[in-house]
Amino acid sequence: MDLGTVIGIVAGLVCVAYPLTMGDPTAFIDIPSVIIVVGGMFSATLMHFSLAQFKTIFPVIRKTVFCKLPDNKEVIQKMVNYSAINRRDGSLALEKQINDAGDKFFVKGLRMVVDGQSEDMIEKQLGLEIDNLVERHGTGKKIVEFMGASAPAFGMLGTLIGLVQMLGNMEDPSQIGTGMAVALITTFYGSVIANLICIPLAGKLGMRSKDEALLRAMIIEGILGIAAGEAPTAVKDRMQTFLSTSKRHNIKPKI
Repeated sequence: MDLGTVIGIVAGLVCVAYPLTMGDPTAFIDIPSVIIVVGGMFSATLMHFSLAQFKTIFPVIRKTVFCKLPDNKEVIQKMVNYSAINRRDGSLALEKQINDAGDKFFVKGLRMVVDGQSEDMIEKQLGLEIDNLVERHGTGKKIVEFMGASAPAFGMLGTLIGLVQMLGNMEDPSQIGTGMAVALITTFYGSVIANLICIPLAGKLGMRSKDEALLRAMIIEGILGIAAGEAPTAVKDRMQTFLSTSKRHNIKPKI
């Protein structure tokens, strides 16, 4: 689980909810306003994107929030170990290590090495995996960004509807204040949904996609090094070119 996302959402909700307790919290509860903002946001999103695209957003968000990427050092250590095994015992000996790789992308790369596929084929196939990953995450990011843009718009629409209804019923001046408050609630809902949930989550999706693509690119370099029969040190150096100098590790085979 991405703890930062969870802490951010909880802290944000607390920051928004706490001031509401200073007055009457029930004044901020209005079901028609929720229907206008949330219903309108999802309806517009379904019109803008296909149903198949819209369905992909839920597993992408779930993966972003609840799945943790493997540590770079751990992945490099495994690759260095596999490189040493490959140099000592040959590629077929790696078959026993495949299940310990953990990551499906990592497993696929090792399987291709064991099967004796060429370096060009490995690079092409695994590169397509990264391209498709970035495309899926990019679509998810666009959907969440669109939701973040449409929520405030529907909030304003709800406010306009409330104002029209209020101005059409001016016989009782004592109700004007209440009517104005209800009219503004939809703007409040739209702003909270956009700025506390959708926009930050879209940014998280973008960063997570870059991190995962980088990790997979590192794995490809390691796999290509093993396929070429390179020494563990050379494989380590290949992979650590993706990291800043301060984050590089002195890793040696552990077999």
